[in-house]
Amino acid sequence: MSASFLQVPASFDPYALRSEFPILTRKINDRPLVYLDNAASAQKPECVISAMAETMEASYANVHRGLHTLANEVTERFEGARKTVAKFLNAASEQEIILTSGTTGAINLLAAGLGQGLQAGDEIILSVMEHHSNIVPWHFLRQQKGVVLRFVPVTDAGELDMEVYGDLFSAKTRLVALSHMSNVLGTVTNAKKIVEIAHSHDVPVLLDGSQAAVHLPINVQELDVDFYAITGHKLYGPTGIGALYGKLERLQSLPPWQGGGEMVQSVSMDNISYADPPHRFEAGTPPIIEAAGFDAALKWLMSLDREALGEHEQMLLRHVETGLQEFDDLTILGRASDKAAVCTFNIDGMHAHDVAQLLDKYGVAVRAGTHCAEPLMRRFDISSTCRVSFAAYNTIEEAEIFLSSLARVREFLQ
Repeated sequence: MSASFLQVPASFDPYALRSEFPILTRKINDRPLVYLDNAASAQKPECVISAMAETMEASYANVHRGLHTLANEVTERFEGARKTVAKFLNAASEQEIILTSGTTGAINLLAAGLGQGLQAGDEIILSVMEHHSNIVPWHFLRQQKGVVLRFVPVTDAGELDMEVYGDLFSAKTRLVALSHMSNVLGTVTNAKKIVEIAHSHDVPVLLDGSQAAVHLPINVQELDVDFYAITGHKLYGPTGIGALYGKLERLQSLPPWQGGGEMVQSVSMDNISYADPPHRFEAGTPPIIEAAGFDAALKWLMSLDREALGEHEQMLLRHVETGLQEFDDLTILGRASDKAAVCTFNIDGMHAHDVAQLLDKYGVAVRAGTHCAEPLMRRFDISSTCRVSFAAYNTIEEAEIFLSSLARVREFLQ
Protein backbone atom coordinates (compact mmCIF):
# COMPACT_ATOMS: atom_id res chain seq x y z
CA MET A 1 0.00 0.00 0.00
CA SER A 2 1.36 3.39 -0.94
CA ALA A 3 2.25 5.82 1.83
CA SER A 4 2.81 8.76 -0.50
CA PHE A 5 -0.16 10.65 0.89
CA LEU A 6 1.30 10.55 4.40
CA GLN A 7 3.82 13.08 5.57
CA VAL A 8 5.71 13.48 8.80
CA PRO A 9 5.07 16.92 10.36
CA ALA A 10 7.86 19.27 9.33
CA SER A 11 8.78 20.09 12.94
CA PHE A 12 9.00 16.44 13.99
CA ASP A 13 11.61 13.93 12.88
CA PRO A 14 11.16 10.38 14.22
CA TYR A 15 14.22 9.21 12.29
CA ALA A 16 16.48 11.57 14.21
CA LEU A 17 14.90 10.47 17.50
CA ARG A 18 15.55 6.80 16.83
CA SER A 19 19.28 7.24 17.34
CA GLU A 20 18.53 8.16 20.97
CA PHE A 21 17.05 4.72 21.69
CA PRO A 22 19.76 2.04 21.88
CA ILE A 23 17.32 -0.89 21.85
CA LEU A 24 15.95 0.06 18.42
CA THR A 25 19.15 -1.21 16.80
CA ARG A 26 18.39 -4.73 17.98
CA LYS A 27 17.29 -7.50 15.63
CA ILE A 28 14.64 -10.10 16.45
CA ASN A 29 14.81 -13.35 14.49
CA ASP A 30 17.35 -11.69 12.17
CA ARG A 31 14.93 -8.87 11.39
CA PRO A 32 14.94 -5.25 12.59
CA LEU A 33 12.90 -4.76 15.73
CA VAL A 34 9.54 -3.10 15.02
CA TYR A 35 8.33 -2.18 18.48
CA LEU A 36 4.58 -1.51 18.51
CA ASP A 37 3.84 -2.39 22.13
CA ASN A 38 4.21 1.14 23.45
CA ALA A 39 0.88 1.28 25.29
CA ALA A 40 2.22 -1.46 27.55
CA SER A 41 5.62 0.17 28.03
CA ALA A 42 7.67 2.57 25.93
CA GLN A 43 11.37 2.21 25.19
CA LYS A 44 13.91 4.46 26.92
CA PRO A 45 16.10 7.17 25.39
CA GLU A 46 19.78 7.35 26.24
CA CYS A 47 19.23 10.37 28.49
CA VAL A 48 17.05 8.27 30.81
CA ILE A 49 19.52 5.41 30.90
CA SER A 50 22.40 7.82 31.56
CA ALA A 51 20.56 9.70 34.32
CA MET A 52 19.94 6.47 36.22
CA ALA A 53 23.47 5.18 35.69
CA GLU A 54 24.99 8.52 36.75
CA THR A 55 22.92 8.52 39.94
CA MET A 56 24.22 5.07 40.85
CA GLU A 57 27.81 5.82 39.82
CA ALA A 58 28.30 9.30 41.26
CA SER A 59 25.61 10.44 43.69
CA TYR A 60 23.81 7.50 45.22
CA ALA A 61 22.68 7.74 48.85
CA ASN A 62 19.36 7.74 50.65
CA VAL A 63 17.29 10.88 50.33
CA HIS A 64 16.09 13.46 52.87
CA ARG A 65 17.66 12.03 55.98
CA GLY A 66 21.37 12.64 55.41
CA LEU A 67 23.58 15.68 55.91
CA HIS A 68 26.50 14.60 53.75
CA THR A 69 27.23 15.63 50.18
CA LEU A 70 25.87 12.55 48.42
CA ALA A 71 22.61 12.67 50.39
CA ASN A 72 22.15 16.34 49.56
CA GLU A 73 22.87 15.79 45.87
CA VAL A 74 20.48 12.91 45.46
CA THR A 75 17.78 14.62 47.52
CA GLU A 76 18.00 17.64 45.23
CA ARG A 77 17.68 15.36 42.22
CA PHE A 78 14.74 13.46 43.74
CA GLU A 79 12.84 16.62 44.64
CA GLY A 80 13.75 18.01 41.22
CA ALA A 81 11.81 15.14 39.70
CA ARG A 82 8.76 16.19 41.70
CA LYS A 83 9.09 19.72 40.31
CA THR A 84 9.38 18.33 36.79
CA VAL A 85 6.18 16.31 37.22
CA ALA A 86 4.42 19.43 38.50
CA LYS A 87 5.54 21.31 35.40
CA PHE A 88 4.55 18.43 33.12
CA LEU A 89 1.01 18.40 34.54
CA ASN A 90 0.86 22.16 35.14
CA ALA A 91 0.12 21.64 38.83
CA ALA A 92 -0.07 24.75 40.99
CA SER A 93 2.73 23.47 43.27
CA GLU A 94 5.09 20.54 43.66
CA GLN A 95 3.33 19.93 46.99
CA GLU A 96 0.49 18.54 44.90
CA ILE A 97 2.71 15.78 43.45
CA ILE A 98 3.10 12.46 45.26
CA LEU A 99 5.76 10.21 43.79
CA THR A 100 4.44 6.65 43.68
CA SER A 101 5.38 3.28 42.21
CA GLY A 102 3.17 4.05 39.20
CA THR A 103 -0.49 4.54 38.38
CA THR A 104 -1.43 1.33 40.18
CA GLY A 105 0.30 2.56 43.31
CA ALA A 106 -1.31 5.98 42.94
CA ILE A 107 -4.84 4.60 42.68
CA ASN A 108 -4.31 2.17 45.56
CA LEU A 109 -2.99 5.07 47.65
CA LEU A 110 -6.10 7.11 46.94
CA ALA A 111 -8.48 4.19 47.45
CA ALA A 112 -6.90 3.31 50.79
CA GLY A 113 -7.00 6.90 51.98
CA LEU A 114 -10.51 7.75 50.82
CA GLY A 115 -11.75 4.34 51.91
CA GLN A 116 -11.12 5.17 55.55
CA GLY A 117 -14.00 7.64 55.40
CA LEU A 118 -16.44 5.60 53.31
CA GLN A 119 -19.42 3.64 54.58
CA ALA A 120 -21.61 0.84 53.28
CA GLY A 121 -23.83 2.14 50.50
CA ASP A 122 -21.48 4.93 49.43
CA GLU A 123 -21.04 4.92 45.66
CA ILE A 124 -18.09 5.21 43.29
CA ILE A 125 -18.56 5.75 39.56
CA LEU A 126 -16.24 3.81 37.24
CA SER A 127 -16.62 2.75 33.61
CA VAL A 128 -16.65 -0.48 31.63
CA MET A 129 -13.47 0.57 29.78
CA GLU A 130 -11.26 0.88 32.86
CA HIS A 131 -7.94 -0.91 33.27
CA HIS A 132 -7.98 -3.36 36.17
CA SER A 133 -5.76 -0.97 38.14
CA ASN A 134 -8.75 1.40 38.28
CA ILE A 135 -11.24 -1.33 39.15
CA VAL A 136 -9.63 -3.75 41.60
CA PRO A 137 -8.72 -1.20 44.33
CA TRP A 138 -12.34 -0.07 44.39
CA HIS A 139 -13.50 -3.69 44.55
CA PHE A 140 -11.45 -3.97 47.74
CA LEU A 141 -13.69 -1.27 49.23
CA ARG A 142 -16.78 -3.05 47.91
CA GLN A 143 -15.69 -6.25 49.63
CA GLN A 144 -14.43 -4.66 52.84
CA LYS A 145 -16.89 -1.85 53.42
CA GLY A 146 -19.93 -2.47 51.24
CA VAL A 147 -19.17 0.39 48.84
CA VAL A 148 -21.30 0.27 45.68
CA LEU A 149 -19.58 0.43 42.28
CA ARG A 150 -21.56 1.95 39.42
CA PHE A 151 -20.28 1.60 35.86
CA VAL A 152 -20.66 3.96 32.91
CA PRO A 153 -21.47 1.85 29.82
CA VAL A 154 -19.49 2.02 26.59
CA THR A 155 -21.14 2.55 23.20
CA ASP A 156 -20.54 0.38 20.15
CA ALA A 157 -18.09 3.01 18.91
CA GLY A 158 -16.10 2.67 22.12
CA GLU A 159 -17.11 5.94 23.76
CA LEU A 160 -18.46 6.56 27.23
CA ASP A 161 -22.22 6.96 27.32
CA MET A 162 -22.20 10.44 28.79
CA GLU A 163 -25.99 10.60 29.14
CA VAL A 164 -25.95 7.55 31.39
CA TYR A 165 -22.92 8.96 33.21
CA GLY A 166 -24.90 12.03 34.22
CA ASP A 167 -27.75 9.83 35.47
CA LEU A 168 -25.51 7.69 37.72
CA PHE A 169 -25.02 10.37 40.35
CA SER A 170 -26.92 10.21 43.62
CA ALA A 171 -26.70 11.66 47.09
CA LYS A 172 -24.38 8.76 47.94
CA THR A 173 -21.83 9.31 45.14
CA ARG A 174 -18.43 9.91 46.71
CA LEU A 175 -15.98 9.71 43.79
CA VAL A 176 -15.70 9.44 40.02
CA ALA A 177 -12.69 7.39 38.83
CA LEU A 178 -12.39 7.22 35.04
CA SER A 179 -9.76 6.78 32.38
CA HIS A 180 -8.65 9.82 30.41
CA MET A 181 -7.72 7.47 27.55
CA SER A 182 -8.57 3.80 27.09
CA ASN A 183 -5.57 1.50 26.83
CA VAL A 184 -7.63 -0.82 24.59
CA LEU A 185 -9.86 1.40 22.48
CA GLY A 186 -7.63 4.45 22.23
CA THR A 187 -10.69 6.50 23.15
CA VAL A 188 -9.88 9.90 24.62
CA THR A 189 -12.68 10.66 27.04
CA ASN A 190 -14.16 14.12 27.48
CA ALA A 191 -12.28 14.82 30.69
CA LYS A 192 -13.45 18.42 30.97
CA LYS A 193 -17.10 17.39 30.76
CA ILE A 194 -16.56 14.48 33.14
CA VAL A 195 -15.17 16.86 35.76
CA GLU A 196 -17.83 19.54 35.20
CA ILE A 197 -20.70 17.10 35.68
CA ALA A 198 -19.13 15.55 38.77
CA HIS A 199 -18.39 18.91 40.35
CA SER A 200 -21.98 20.01 39.77
CA HIS A 201 -22.82 17.20 42.22
CA ASP A 202 -19.94 18.18 44.57
CA VAL A 203 -18.14 14.92 43.74
CA PRO A 204 -14.34 14.77 43.25
CA VAL A 205 -12.78 13.16 40.19
CA LEU A 206 -9.76 10.92 39.66
CA LEU A 207 -8.53 10.58 36.09
CA ASP A 208 -6.29 7.67 35.14
CA GLY A 209 -3.83 9.41 32.83
CA SER A 210 -1.54 6.45 32.16
CA GLN A 211 -2.18 6.59 28.42
CA ALA A 212 -3.41 10.14 27.89
CA ALA A 213 -0.34 11.81 29.38
CA VAL A 214 1.82 10.10 26.76
CA HIS A 215 -0.10 11.46 23.79
CA LEU A 216 -1.70 14.69 25.02
CA PRO A 217 -0.45 17.78 26.85
CA ILE A 218 -2.07 17.65 30.30
CA ASN A 219 -3.14 20.74 32.24
CA VAL A 220 -4.68 19.66 35.54
CA GLN A 221 -5.58 23.22 36.47
CA GLU A 222 -7.48 23.76 33.24
CA LEU A 223 -9.25 20.41 33.65
CA ASP A 224 -9.99 21.33 37.29
CA VAL A 225 -9.54 17.64 38.09
CA ASP A 226 -9.07 16.68 41.74
CA PHE A 227 -6.67 13.76 41.21
CA TYR A 228 -4.62 12.65 38.20
CA ALA A 229 -2.42 9.55 37.99
CA ILE A 230 0.50 8.89 35.62
CA THR A 231 3.11 6.17 35.29
CA GLY A 232 6.74 6.55 34.28
CA HIS A 233 7.35 3.52 32.10
CA LYS A 234 4.76 4.54 29.49
CA LEU A 235 6.28 8.05 29.39
CA TYR A 236 9.68 6.80 28.13
CA GLY A 237 10.90 6.49 31.72
CA PRO A 238 11.67 3.57 34.04
CA THR A 239 9.33 1.15 35.73
CA GLY A 240 8.62 1.41 39.44
CA ILE A 241 7.77 5.10 39.50
CA GLY A 242 4.84 7.35 38.70
CA ALA A 243 2.89 10.13 40.33
CA LEU A 244 -0.43 11.10 41.80
CA TYR A 245 -1.47 14.71 41.42
CA GLY A 246 -3.98 15.96 43.95
CA LYS A 247 -5.35 19.39 44.66
CA LEU A 248 -3.57 20.53 47.81
CA GLU A 249 -6.76 20.90 49.83
CA ARG A 250 -7.73 17.35 48.88
CA LEU A 251 -4.35 15.95 49.91
CA GLN A 252 -4.37 17.85 53.19
CA SER A 253 -7.60 16.11 54.19
CA LEU A 254 -6.50 12.66 52.98
CA PRO A 255 -5.19 10.24 55.64
CA PRO A 256 -1.97 8.31 54.96
CA TRP A 257 -2.14 4.79 53.63
CA GLN A 258 1.26 3.39 54.62
CA GLY A 259 3.26 3.95 57.76
CA GLY A 260 7.00 4.21 58.13
CA GLY A 261 9.87 6.61 57.88
CA GLU A 262 9.57 10.00 56.19
CA MET A 263 5.77 10.28 56.40
CA VAL A 264 5.71 11.43 60.02
CA GLN A 265 6.44 14.63 61.91
CA SER A 266 6.83 12.99 65.31
CA VAL A 267 6.45 9.53 66.83
CA SER A 268 6.23 8.54 70.49
CA MET A 269 4.99 5.46 72.31
CA ASP A 270 1.51 6.94 72.71
CA ASN A 271 1.19 9.51 69.94
CA ILE A 272 1.95 10.22 66.28
CA SER A 273 1.70 13.23 63.98
CA TYR A 274 1.99 13.11 60.20
CA ALA A 275 4.00 15.13 57.73
CA ASP A 276 2.36 17.53 55.35
CA PRO A 277 1.64 16.45 51.77
CA PRO A 278 3.26 15.13 49.72
CA HIS A 279 5.66 13.39 52.12
CA ARG A 280 2.74 12.12 54.22
CA PHE A 281 2.12 9.62 51.42
CA GLU A 282 5.71 8.55 50.74
CA ALA A 283 6.59 6.13 53.52
CA GLY A 284 9.98 4.46 53.47
CA THR A 285 12.84 4.68 51.01
CA PRO A 286 11.42 5.92 47.69
CA PRO A 287 12.43 4.93 44.12
CA ILE A 288 15.52 7.15 44.10
CA ILE A 289 17.25 5.94 40.96
CA GLU A 290 13.96 5.68 39.11
CA ALA A 291 13.15 9.29 40.00
CA ALA A 292 16.27 10.40 38.17
CA GLY A 293 15.13 8.48 35.10
CA PHE A 294 11.57 9.78 35.38
CA ASP A 295 12.85 13.35 35.60
CA ALA A 296 14.97 12.86 32.48
CA ALA A 297 12.13 11.19 30.56
CA LEU A 298 9.65 13.98 31.22
CA LYS A 299 12.20 16.66 30.34
CA TRP A 300 12.95 14.77 27.13
CA LEU A 301 9.28 14.53 26.23
CA MET A 302 8.64 18.19 27.04
CA SER A 303 11.55 19.18 24.78
CA LEU A 304 9.64 17.83 21.77
CA ASP A 305 6.98 19.61 19.78
CA ARG A 306 4.04 17.81 21.39
CA GLU A 307 1.56 19.01 18.80
CA ALA A 308 3.72 17.76 15.93
CA LEU A 309 4.35 14.51 17.82
CA GLY A 310 0.61 14.02 18.15
CA GLU A 311 0.14 14.64 14.43
CA HIS A 312 2.84 12.07 13.67
CA GLU A 313 1.17 9.44 15.87
CA GLN A 314 -2.21 10.18 14.30
CA MET A 315 -0.69 9.76 10.85
CA LEU A 316 0.60 6.30 11.81
CA LEU A 317 -2.76 5.36 13.32
CA ARG A 318 -4.70 6.42 10.21
CA HIS A 319 -2.28 4.59 7.96
CA VAL A 320 -2.55 1.32 9.87
CA GLU A 321 -6.33 1.52 10.26
CA THR A 322 -6.67 2.19 6.52
CA GLY A 323 -4.42 -0.78 5.75
CA LEU A 324 -6.37 -3.07 8.08
CA GLN A 325 -9.58 -2.28 6.21
CA GLU A 326 -8.21 -4.37 3.34
CA PHE A 327 -8.65 -7.49 5.51
CA ASP A 328 -12.31 -8.41 5.12
CA ASP A 329 -12.21 -10.78 8.11
CA LEU A 330 -10.68 -8.25 10.52
CA THR A 331 -12.54 -6.13 13.07
CA ILE A 332 -11.10 -3.01 14.69
CA LEU A 333 -12.27 -2.47 18.25
CA GLY A 334 -12.92 1.20 18.98
CA ARG A 335 -14.05 3.82 16.51
CA ALA A 336 -14.32 6.84 18.79
CA SER A 337 -14.38 10.28 17.20
CA ASP A 338 -11.52 11.31 19.50
CA LYS A 339 -8.97 8.52 19.45
CA ALA A 340 -5.23 8.42 20.18
CA ALA A 341 -2.50 6.19 18.74
CA VAL A 342 -3.79 2.75 19.73
CA CYS A 343 -5.35 0.22 17.35
CA THR A 344 -6.88 -2.98 18.69
CA PHE A 345 -8.20 -5.68 16.38
CA ASN A 346 -9.21 -9.30 15.88
CA ILE A 347 -9.14 -11.57 12.83
CA ASP A 348 -12.03 -14.00 12.52
CA GLY A 349 -11.08 -17.54 13.50
CA MET A 350 -7.59 -16.60 14.67
CA HIS A 351 -6.56 -16.34 18.31
CA ALA A 352 -4.85 -13.08 19.21
CA HIS A 353 -2.01 -14.95 20.91
CA ASP A 354 -1.25 -16.91 17.74
CA VAL A 355 -1.22 -13.72 15.68
CA ALA A 356 1.13 -11.97 18.10
CA GLN A 357 3.54 -14.90 18.34
CA LEU A 358 3.77 -15.22 14.57
CA LEU A 359 4.28 -11.47 14.12
CA ASP A 360 7.28 -11.83 16.42
CA LYS A 361 8.85 -14.10 13.78
CA TYR A 362 9.03 -11.01 11.58
CA GLY A 363 10.48 -8.86 14.38
CA VAL A 364 7.16 -7.12 15.07
CA ALA A 365 6.24 -6.69 18.74
CA VAL A 366 2.55 -6.22 19.53
CA ARG A 367 0.40 -6.96 22.58
CA ALA A 368 -2.23 -9.72 22.75
CA GLY A 369 -4.71 -10.67 25.46
CA THR A 370 -7.32 -8.92 27.54
CA HIS A 371 -5.07 -5.90 28.20
CA CYS A 372 -6.16 -5.94 31.86
CA ALA A 373 -9.64 -4.87 30.77
CA GLU A 374 -11.88 -7.90 31.17
CA PRO A 375 -15.16 -5.98 31.64
CA LEU A 376 -14.51 -4.29 28.29
CA MET A 377 -13.79 -7.64 26.64
CA ARG A 378 -17.13 -8.94 27.93
CA ARG A 379 -18.88 -5.80 26.69
CA PHE A 380 -17.80 -6.66 23.15
CA ASP A 381 -18.23 -10.41 23.65
CA ILE A 382 -14.60 -11.30 22.93
CA SER A 383 -11.91 -13.10 24.91
CA SER A 384 -8.79 -11.32 23.66
CA THR A 385 -7.46 -8.96 21.01
CA CYS A 386 -4.24 -7.83 19.35
CA ARG A 387 -3.09 -4.26 19.93
CA VAL A 388 -0.61 -2.07 18.10
CA SER A 389 0.35 1.21 19.70
CA PHE A 390 2.62 3.98 18.48
CA ALA A 391 5.34 6.17 19.98
CA ALA A 392 7.58 9.03 18.96
CA TYR A 393 10.19 6.77 17.38
CA ASN A 394 7.86 4.72 15.18
CA THR A 395 7.96 5.32 11.41
CA ILE A 396 5.77 4.82 8.39
CA GLU A 397 8.15 2.09 7.23
CA GLU A 398 7.49 0.20 10.46
CA ALA A 399 3.76 0.56 9.93
CA GLU A 400 4.23 -0.97 6.48
CA ILE A 401 6.29 -3.84 7.90
CA PHE A 402 3.52 -4.54 10.39
CA LEU A 403 0.84 -4.61 7.70
CA SER A 404 2.81 -6.83 5.34
CA SER A 405 3.79 -9.17 8.20
CA LEU A 406 0.18 -9.39 9.33
CA ALA A 407 -0.85 -10.37 5.79
CA ARG A 408 1.66 -13.24 5.89
CA VAL A 409 0.49 -14.35 9.34
CA ARG A 410 -3.15 -14.26 8.22
CA GLU A 411 -2.34 -16.35 5.16
CA PHE A 412 -0.44 -18.87 7.29
CA LEU A 413 -3.27 -19.25 9.82
CA GLN A 414 -6.07 -19.59 7.27
